[in-house]
Amino acid sequence: MELPQLLDLVRRGDELAWEAFVRRFQSRVFGLAYHYTAQAEDARDLAQEVFIRIYQNLALVPGEAGCLPWIIRITRNACIDHLRRRKARPPLWDLPADELFDLRSTDRNPEEAHLEAVRKTMVHRALQELTDLNREIILLKEIQGLGLEEISAILEVPVGTVKSRSHRARLELAQKLVAVGMGA
Repeated sequence: MELPQLLDLVRRGDELAWEAFVRRFQSRVFGLAYHYTAQAEDARDLAQEVFIRIYQNLALVPGEAGCLPWIIRITRNACIDHLRRRKARPPLWDLPADELFDLRSTDRNPEEAHLEAVRKTMVHRALQELTDLNREIILLKEIQGLGLEEISAILEVPVGTVKSRSHRARLELAQKLVAVGMGA
């Protein structure tokens, strides 16, 4: 179903349409929240909070072209608010137990799975070391696949700034990865 039709049904109170809408965007919302928080549980909570905000503001959801950037802006703002709250009240301990004991089976052999997990961890750590603007640009452009104009609107900076910062962000990320040993 096309997004404009789906939005129309959602606005009229169709519960199945709302479920389809959430399914369409939930992985992007969760993924972006996870990149900001680095905690699966926090990302799930934030994704739920984002969809509650969207539901409460259905009349404000833009049409097809502006819908995804609008959802990403809401997600980004929710993540920034969450990080500010977490910084003001740090957790008692910071141990992601569900990530330490992941017992799911994979089709790959254990060595390949381990190497991929190590690479992902290194990339995630390198992302966390970037400046805030560079990290956001990498997340929005490379991971979420947004265009320069959409990123410009979300971050409220000129398109030229996004272009130049995108290049610098990729270089900074590459330098961080080389420093932690992935460049070899």
